[in-house]
Parts: sequence; structure tokens; C-alpha cells
Amino acid sequence: MSDLKLDAAHSALLLMDFQTPIVENYAPDREKLLAATSGLLAAARQRGMRVIYVVVGFRPGFPEISRRNKSFSGLKERGGIASDVHKAVAPRGEEPTVMKHRVGAFLGTDLDMLLRAHDIHTLVLCGISTSGVVLSTLRHAADADYELLVVRDCCADPDAEVHACLMDKVFPRQATVVNSAELRTSLNS
Repeated sequence: MSDLKLDAAHSALLLMDFQTPIVENYAPDREKLLAATSGLLAAARQRGMRVIYVVVGFRPGFPEISRRNKSFSGLKERGGIASDVHKAVAPRGEEPTVMKHRVGAFLGTDLDMLLRAHDIHTLVLCGISTSGVVLSTLRHAADADYELLVVRDCCADPDAEVHACLMDKVFPRQATVVNSAELRTSLNS
């Protein structure tokens, strides 16, 4: 996709669920994922693109988790999850971190407010897992009229077949799917 154009001033790179335990447990080829993501992150920062981190987390006692929530009730029983972002892609002091309590990055968070406050209309999505945070965030963002790019090699899913299906068949209906090298080239031109 050589004609890819990205307006860095009105775009945000979302790094979603790159928490250390998630990277270690749910990213099949984490070295490759972290190398691609850190390279894209460096290019985005150099170009002045806004970088926003999204992490899953809860208050002490997990009041946000209902026993009816199939995804998170087990997490509550295990005592939660560390919210530290993996050191290979860690945030800088000025880069905001949005705490979410559900799978997607928008529900119950201030993400949309942050984006609108800075006139962001294009989102570049990277995350773990493709079938979780990336899918849920993409669907909400598309309905909210954001332009979307999904970076194939900066997303991971424990199920390679599901990852491929989403990237090849589902996401292209609402987003442009690119790889990190294409996007870095676009940012550097």
C-alpha cells in the first residue's frame, strides 16, 4: 500500500493491553510483536503523533466486575492483573494511559474525550488480543466515525487462525489493515 497517507497531527497510535502479563501469556511470537511495535512507536513519536496507552485494570476489591461477566469474573478470582506496560513499549511521562474495565477501549473510559479534545479523527490500532481489545475497539470506533488503521504485525492473538480471519476478512470492512513497515514508511515520508 504505497499510497498510504497519514495526517500525524490528527492521528493517534493506540497501544492496547501491552501489559507485561498479557504480552507474556497471550502473544505467541512476542519478540517479533514487540520489535514491530517498538519500531512503529519510535516512528510515531518522531513524527509527533499522539500516543495513547490502554490498559485493563480495576479498583481494589474489583467493584467493576460482575459475577455475570464471563470474561472478567475469573480474573477477579485470580486477584487481577498487573497494569504495567511491557518495558519494550513503555509510555513516556507525557503519554496518557487510559484504564478500561471491559474488553474494548471505549466503554466506561475517557478515551473518546481525549481523542476529541485533540481533534483526533484517525486511530492506529495495535493490541493484544486481536479477537479481544482490537476487535471491540475497532467496532466501537467505526460506529463513532473514526478512520481506522489496524497494524497486522503489532497485534497478536493466541489463536493464529482467528487473527488471520479478522485481519483478512473482518477488519477490512471497517479499517485499513497495514503492516508496521508500510506505516513507518508513510510516517517518514
